[in-house]
This record gives sequence, C-alpha cells and structure tokens, in this order.
Amino acid sequence: MALLLRTFARPGVCLSKLQYSVLYRHAAPMGSTAKDEMNKFWSKNARLNRPMSPHLTIYKWSVPMVMSICFRGTGVGLTGAISAFGVAALVLPGNYPDYLDLIHSLAIGPYLIGLAKFGLAFPISYHTYNGIRHLWWDIGKGFRIPEVYRTGYTVIGLSVITSIAIAMI
Repeated sequence: MALLLRTFARPGVCLSKLQYSVLYRHAAPMGSTAKDEMNKFWSKNARLNRPMSPHLTIYKWSVPMVMSICFRGTGVGLTGAISAFGVAALVLPGNYPDYLDLIHSLAIGPYLIGLAKFGLAFPISYHTYNGIRHLWWDIGKGFRIPEVYRTGYTVIGLSVITSIAIAMI
C-alpha cells in the first residue's frame, strides 16, 4: 500500500492531479526532515559538551553491574568452550584416556593443576549460581537494592567456595 501511495501520489508521476489527489490529500507537510532533527540533536549535545554516548567513565561501578557483565561473559565463554571441546572431540585423533595421559606426562605440579581446576570450575559455578539468582528474579523476588547486593555477594561467595572444593578433589 505504501508503495502504491508513493508511486501515484508524486506529482511528477500523476497523470491528472484530480484523479489521484484522493491518495495524498490528507498528507500533512513535514515541518522538518529527519536530517534537520538529527542536526539539532548533535548541535545541542555539542553545545552542552555531552559525550557521544553513555560510556563506562560516566557510570559508577556497582556489584550488580559487574555481576551482570560477568554473567554474560561466562555464558559466552562457556558456550564457546563447550563448543570447541565438542568439535575437538569429533575431529582430533585418539580418545579421552590418551589426552589424559598426555596431561599427566607433562609433570605439572599439583598447585598448577589445582589452579587450572579452579579456573575451570569458577566460571561454571558462578554462572550456575547467578542463573539460579536470575530464576529467583524471574518469579518476581529479590528486586530491592539490599537484596540485590546480598544475593550478589552470596553468589560470589558460593562460587569461590564451590570452586575451591572442586579444585581440591
């Protein structure tokens, strides 16, 4: 319909203005164009010395803000890691015991192995506990600011405790 209005309502295309005037007689002329509006917007922002767009130097960092960023980051990271390990399991030669023997043959100390276990366990436990926190929010609970901070610190604490416990196994 819009294409028909555009095609037949243009004065240069119309054969008879009386014949096609019914298509555009209710159109009101625009006071300004989008380009004019954008120019006004940018000149006002330049005059008031506003930044181009909100950025990280404007906002005061808070625990919920950092946790939200980390939750998204762990989700993307875990998805990429699981996908990479899945593809590697399909295309690499050998099987799991061969690669486990390879890791044991490197003679890495127990502290480095524990650190690696912690590094693998923390994103998984953090994402899991924070996902439970988000499910709690989905039912409409825990939106008060003190509760948001309390559950945030609880998620961080449980993630560290769980990761240490897994690393010690």
